[in-house]
Amino acid sequence: MTPEGVGAAVRTVGVEEELLLVDPESGEARALSSAVLALAEKHAPGESAFEPELHRQQLEFATHPCREMDDIADAVHRWRAEAIRHAADAGASVAALATSPLPVSPRIGAGERYRWLAERFGLTAQEQLTCGCHVHVSVASDEEGVAVLDRVRCWLPVLLALSANSPFWQGQDTQYASYRSRVWGRWPSAGPVELHGSAGRYHQQVAALVSTGVLKDEGMVYFDARLSHSYPTVEIRIADVCLDPADTVLLATLARALVETAAREWRAGVEPLGTPVALLRVASWQAARSGLEDRLIHPRTLRPEPAAAVLRALLAQVRDALEDSGDLKATEKALAAVERRGTGARIQRRILERTGSLRDTVAECVRMTGG
Repeated sequence: MTPEGVGAAVRTVGVEEELLLVDPESGEARALSSAVLALAEKHAPGESAFEPELHRQQLEFATHPCREMDDIADAVHRWRAEAIRHAADAGASVAALATSPLPVSPRIGAGERYRWLAERFGLTAQEQLTCGCHVHVSVASDEEGVAVLDRVRCWLPVLLALSANSPFWQGQDTQYASYRSRVWGRWPSAGPVELHGSAGRYHQQVAALVSTGVLKDEGMVYFDARLSHSYPTVEIRIADVCLDPADTVLLATLARALVETAAREWRAGVEPLGTPVALLRVASWQAARSGLEDRLIHPRTLRPEPAAAVLRALLAQVRDALEDSGDLKATEKALAAVERRGTGARIQRRILERTGSLRDTVAECVRMTGG
């Protein structure tokens, strides 16, 4: 990501996706990220979008910032296809799954940082084989970015529900749509946070967290949404990696619209909702538990309402921003498609119900990963 596009009429947006490397025959997660990364670098020296992650069974890529959602779609398809190709050369397949459906013994990646995490956090780090999707949206300044963070926080559980794609853990149905989010919440700095009020207060809180010695550095500030420590962006981090690449594009579209709407509210003097962190945690739990299959906590009323009603509320919240960016019709169509076919969690469960096999479930998800 680069600062290109900050302050432009349409904000730039970029996506980071974490993908699971699995055995083509058994469907079990395989620790082959080093080989895949080496192949990617050999194919395009210095130009690869891939990066290592905490565990060797996963791989991450990051798109360049884009203004058009068609470009985001092209980039996601391109890098998923590249991941599939290089993984095949290394003897693996790629699945856009937020957790491994089959039992797995995660292997920590090489490097001093990952060793530190493993030693410091023990089983929490060892078990963190989870794959998320992070969306970066450009902001003009830290002050604008923090104003955005304060105003989007209550809507983030809805994005989690839309992306839910991790119903299985160690060979069992967890009864959650996004169990990844429950595992991720074990990190001491993960989850929702209180209103910041200003960029100064935000940076003070980050500095205070790091100064405790519990976190290694700012990169371990795992808020549901944060200021990127590397780019002039707001980074929305709450989502599972999506099984269908079309859902990744939908997630990026809604994230950008939320950021733009929040920035407009800030400039207009609209105060953020002061939802307590305890209620945000409950809303995230409900989103993780049911995805779109049951009720969600409405961000404004803080009462349970049908998921479809909460999705309509989200669409109403960002409608003006979507109209101005030219994304409204595509977003309405994409939301209708998700409601009709379900999230990745529903799709995985339907495959298992039909086949009776988690191995076959992984195999079908491998085929779906490339779109």
